[in-house]
Amino acid sequence: MNNTILNIPVLEVKNVSKDFSGFYALENVDLQVFPGEVTAIIGENGAGKSTLMKIVSGVYTQFEGSVLLNGEKVAFKNPKDAAENGVVIIHQELNLIPHLSIAENLFLGQELCNQFGLLDYPKMNKKATELLARLQLDIAPSTPVNQLRVGQQQLVEIARALLLEPKVLIMDEPTSAISDHEVELLFKIISNMKAKGVAIIYISHKIKELFEIADRFTVLRDGKNAGSGMMKGTSRDQLIQMMVGRDLTNSFNKCEAKHGAEVLRVQNLSFQNPEFRKDFLVSDVSFTLHKGEVLGIAGLMGAGRTEVLEAIFGLAPKYVTGKIWIEGKEVQIKSVSDAIAEGIALVPEDRKLQGLILNMDVEKNSTLASLGQVSRFSFISKKKEAELSNKYIKKMNTKVASVKMSVKKLSGGNQQKVVIAKWLATNPKILLLDEPTRGIDVGAKSEIYKLIGELAAQGMGILVVSSELPEILAISDNILVMSESKLTAKLGRGQASEEAIMKAALIEKE
Repeated sequence: MNNTILNIPVLEVKNVSKDFSGFYALENVDLQVFPGEVTAIIGENGAGKSTLMKIVSGVYTQFEGSVLLNGEKVAFKNPKDAAENGVVIIHQELNLIPHLSIAENLFLGQELCNQFGLLDYPKMNKKATELLARLQLDIAPSTPVNQLRVGQQQLVEIARALLLEPKVLIMDEPTSAISDHEVELLFKIISNMKAKGVAIIYISHKIKELFEIADRFTVLRDGKNAGSGMMKGTSRDQLIQMMVGRDLTNSFNKCEAKHGAEVLRVQNLSFQNPEFRKDFLVSDVSFTLHKGEVLGIAGLMGAGRTEVLEAIFGLAPKYVTGKIWIEGKEVQIKSVSDAIAEGIALVPEDRKLQGLILNMDVEKNSTLASLGQVSRFSFISKKKEAELSNKYIKKMNTKVASVKMSVKKLSGGNQQKVVIAKWLATNPKILLLDEPTRGIDVGAKSEIYKLIGELAAQGMGILVVSSELPEILAISDNILVMSESKLTAKLGRGQASEEAIMKAALIEKE
């Protein structure tokens, strides 16, 4: 008798914990996945979903607890080992090699060879054509992947997983970049796989979609189990309550600030997807920001929060439409230089990739955005550079042995302070903060919260994106909520709650 008939889990996670330098991303998590069923993994950003899937699929090999496959404890060495044992993951971030063909990507790491030991392209192309036909993707297997649009690339990722004939298939946000027609097709494929006894773990922020496709659910909150059960008989509101019901006693409490005149007005802001022109990363967003106001932007991953900041900052002017006023004057922001000249500063989401030059020292990183202040006739004054850098090290309480210290040797919190210092040195009117406390310790978080409060009290207008709902509630005067590129709610401090934000964040396009 097979597992489907006996209703025995094909995959189990028991008491799994995973810590990163003392921070527990997962703590005593349990999960059961059954053959022929879709199990939805639900939770806010940062709840531990991706960490759990990386453990199950062999990406993380060091953890506490155990993973069982068909009742036997397993310890995968890597994702390839997991796939060979029937556990396959389709990541949200595409893992295709752009300049290789569809067939070459499908068979990467498991190439077919002829009797002479050479790649058997006819055989690989034939098999690839069969797989693509199952997905109704009428494209030659010899087509380079970089010629496909994002939705088609996602289907190639699915085809690659099907080629491995998985027992357990993990899908992480599989519909985030595909069209409605492709979603329908995906759901048919999932139904066919269920009929063959494949167990599917499905991660999505789209609650409506989960009720359509999932049989069971497990909710994670702050790295712990928050609930599980059958989708049938469970309401949307019940799922949201499980996702957000946390202890808020340690939240930072923001003092009420006096708001001054309007410093920023955004009207009908739209940001076209550069890779798929019919799609919009930001769609028709309008709001105002006042001096002394901290305006939070909440929403799930992919909702368009970061893209709002990038559009305002002039990072992709070719794809942005809409109007922007600063202090009552309409401005044209066609580049980052224009934004800086108008008094806008952006602390980006990824400090290492976008905020710092890691091989340079603290001093140089601190003054990168304000070279005009420390130079004359195109020559940098070492004295002025040192003075400006030291001024902000003191202001930010950045812990460094010397301004000549390489910034890559600093802790995450001190690196973030250098990024913020770099932009404060430009004397901005408007500060855009994208995930300002991501990946930093509690002490550094507290200092950044205090700084945000001080800057607001001095009259700066601050726009903050954060995935942590307690944080956004604590530091914001007002909150904008986004879902699927659109603004779905504007909440005052008295109206806002985790549940109200989450409900607005889960509103889906009709």
